[in-house]
Amino acid sequence: MQSKLTDIELIDQTLAGNQGAYAILIKRHQRFVFTLALRFAKGREDAEEIAQDCFVKAYRALATFNKQSKFSTWLYSIVYTTSMTFLRKKRLDTSSIDDENVYIQLENHSSGMDNNLAEQKSRSFYVNRAIEQLLPDDAMIITLFYKGEQSLEEIAQTMGMEANTVKVKLFRARQRLKERLEQTLKHETKELV
Repeated sequence: MQSKLTDIELIDQTLAGNQGAYAILIKRHQRFVFTLALRFAKGREDAEEIAQDCFVKAYRALATFNKQSKFSTWLYSIVYTTSMTFLRKKRLDTSSIDDENVYIQLENHSSGMDNNLAEQKSRSFYVNRAIEQLLPDDAMIITLFYKGEQSLEEIAQTMGMEANTVKVKLFRARQRLKERLEQTLKHETKELV
């Protein structure tokens, strides 16, 4: 029955001391929080750590949540800032976080298992692979807009920028995604022929 409650009702119950209500909130949002974290971290372990940190931060700040906006928007802004902090710390350990070869190496290193052939041939595999090669802000905007189905205003709130800026960034991110897909698919076609 509690799983049918709205996010706001679950927050109210959590603030009243019901820890199970927060567990439902986590379960409801954990997959997407992990997906967003993975867009930044590029490694499963790091993404899991970021996601866990986000839920801890959200729990500690739950009393400050403004119930006029969506909980998911507020939570995704925590994911964004936590991921940016993570990247700044990680940048000290890497030569260049913007270098696409670093992304590919991190993905190859972290995957551990080869994807099966059917998955490699799927559209979503290529789209996700192309998104992983984008800069973190581009990947975040694309992910929030298409997978999170958030409006430009919600993305602006999450990322702390104006809606018009998000609109321009989304347009440019789509262009870069298109270029990555063209490069990837061109390379894959050469390998198949």
